[in-house]
Amino acid sequence: MRTLEGVLAGHPFFGGMDPRYLQLAVGCAANVRFDAGELICREGERADHFYLIRAGKIALETSAPGHGSLIVQTLGDGEIFGWSWLVPPYNWRFDARATEMTRAIVFDGKCLREKCEADHELGYELQKRVIAMLGEYLDATRFRLLDIYRDAID
Repeated sequence: MRTLEGVLAGHPFFGGMDPRYLQLAVGCAANVRFDAGELICREGERADHFYLIRAGKIALETSAPGHGSLIVQTLGDGEIFGWSWLVPPYNWRFDARATEMTRAIVFDGKCLREKCEADHELGYELQKRVIAMLGEYLDATRFRLLDIYRDAID
């Protein structure tokens, strides 16, 4: 049986992280499981968690007037979601829903923020990793928008 620390060390988000920071982060972590269709978080509500997806799929959704809920992005194995725990006012920017049975590791955002305040190097390391992930997500969104507008023009 693998420990949470071992799982984190093998996850792309934490890959190559200094073991002492990994140890600090694991103190805020727990395993979690979501059933298909289960709502994980709701846009506008307090964001005190972030998740590493071990297996399964999570859809990030937003409400579009007159169109209902639209899927903005679907995330899967090896990805993370939930950067709002790091940025005041700590509110979710999207709804998140499991589209299939999903196993993840959940982190208590308040616990991590406190550890980052106590150890600014840990905070800097986590921020670098979250910002890199956000850059990847923005690129993916840009490509989706180009596809949408290309289809509208054609």
